[in-house]
Amino acid sequence: MTKTSPAQFLQQVRTEVSKVVWPTRREVVLTTIMVFIMAALTATFFSLVDIVIRFGLAGILNAF
Repeated sequence: MTKTSPAQFLQQVRTEVSKVVWPTRREVVLTTIMVFIMAALTATFFSLVDIVIRFGLAGILNAF
């Protein structure tokens, strides 16, 4: 493996960073909203599953 000088490294970094496609403000906002919606749906789903399991176990344990 060849060694690169610090100047070459910085030039390579600048070249790679220039290739990055940064998201627009609209894309960031929409993605953030979607993350919050998915988090809320996931929390709701697991809350419902927890309630069902709790009632099921309570029913089984009360039967004995």
